[in-house]
Amino acid sequence: MAIGVFDSGLGGLTVYDACAKRLPDMAFCYYGDNAHAPYGVRDADDIFNLTCAGVERLWEEGCDLVILACNTASAAALKRMQETWIPEGKRVLGVFVPMIEALTERKWGDNSPPREVAVKHVALFATPATVASRAFQRELAFRAIGVDVEAQPCGGVVDAIETGDEILAEALVKSHVEALKRRMPKPEAAILGCTHYPLMQKTFQDALGPSVDVYSQANLVAESLADYLERRPEFRGTGTDSKFLTTGDPASVSSHATQFLRYAIRFEAA
Repeated sequence: MAIGVFDSGLGGLTVYDACAKRLPDMAFCYYGDNAHAPYGVRDADDIFNLTCAGVERLWEEGCDLVILACNTASAAALKRMQETWIPEGKRVLGVFVPMIEALTERKWGDNSPPREVAVKHVALFATPATVASRAFQRELAFRAIGVDVEAQPCGGVVDAIETGDEILAEALVKSHVEALKRRMPKPEAAILGCTHYPLMQKTFQDALGPSVDVYSQANLVAESLADYLERRPEFRGTGTDSKFLTTGDPASVSSHATQFLRYAIRFEAA
């Protein structure tokens, strides 16, 4: 049995990498739906159906626990999956909650009532579908009160990263930050609400300025996963060899993934 990691493309590799480093004795199976990326411009039903298909493929690989390392899928599909679709004995976890718990300085699994927190003005950078879902604001409201969130849909950034066009990605990030700051001139914190965006974290930080705390997800999700497995050891696997599946062209995806992580990754056809 392995831990499944699902993403619409390559962005979830940032989460896989952090989880593998945090839990080096664990086996992981990564599924990238590169043939249908990006998800951020799709409608909710399309995202739900594609996500369910990917999760089912990971179940076939023995992954009873799957992490949706895709903010768009976590935002647009996870709640519906948990309420209507996931069978007994399987678990699917998203990537929003660990980041919100860090932002609001709550311990993992703290389900106490919402309370005042130090940060009052938060910028959210995410895909158009994640922004439209308002899932971040919904999850935040369970944990904090009095926080103003300004969301910026970052069209084009995922495409630029997936195709390796760093110059275009940097230009788009700067443009999106400028657009947000026209509406919220002085954010105190910024959330990178897409697992692709850690690759552009320095660009986000430089554009926002040194006074803004920038939160990205990979290490937070890895720590949350380690905590979850301490509490639910039945979901721990026994192997240590990881596997990488893609709906895209394995050679092309492997090449981009190797550039992405700066070490060799070999994808197989899903």
